[in-house]
Amino acid sequence: MYSVVAHQNYRKRDRSPRPQNEGSPTGGHTESHRKLSFYQRIYRYVKQQFQQEKDEETDEFNFHIARYRPEELQKLASKTKFTRKEIQLMYRGFKQECPTGMVDEDSFKQIFSQFFPLGDATNYAHYVFNTIKQKQTGKISFEDFLNILSKVSRGSVQEKLQWVFGLYDLNGDGLITKTEMVDVVSSIYEMLGRATHPSVNETSAKEHVEKIFHLIDTNKDGVVTIEELVQWCSRDEHVLKSLETLDTVL
Repeated sequence: MYSVVAHQNYRKRDRSPRPQNEGSPTGGHTESHRKLSFYQRIYRYVKQQFQQEKDEETDEFNFHIARYRPEELQKLASKTKFTRKEIQLMYRGFKQECPTGMVDEDSFKQIFSQFFPLGDATNYAHYVFNTIKQKQTGKISFEDFLNILSKVSRGSVQEKLQWVFGLYDLNGDGLITKTEMVDVVSSIYEMLGRATHPSVNETSAKEHVEKIFHLIDTNKDGVVTIEELVQWCSRDEHVLKSLETLDTVL
């Protein structure tokens, strides 16, 4: 879930040194191949929390909020790429963390930080929250969460890249500037904290973006469009493999 930025090379680390990959927005600075994505961590978290309940027939999904009746559960399953059982499990985890059924930004940051204890996930969580929240309420419902999780974890490459682009397009104008890319990459370094190798400093994000921005900005107009991002990612086998690793089964 670190998007194209940190979903690079989920290969197990061997004892031989690997060259840095300057073709990815974080290059060799992260050990993301040793890390699960945020969404994969959610899957694992939910599964661990409720593994003992997997044979229990009590439908907590229907009990707490009336609108989630069985027919609504089936509707969610038809709209997403999850099964009814997977949705029930995720809903139980969602309700445990968010009893009101809605998540505001502060709560989202607290939940997000649980998955990245070695760094500060505040800024990255803010950017991710903005890609999911409802414009009217400024909060995230279970449906919002489920829809974006379905696209990012099991959607097509195009759907995943569309979300990635929205993550970097901070002002929503349909273009990614170098400043926006630096801001997001910096937030990822902050989030990974001590998990980065080699260690990074205040200028690392800017230096790395300087190396790769021109590779994506093919027409050299100083901004990146969704078409340029898709073309660049399509040429990078490591990016494509990293997007495939988001496909996860409970």
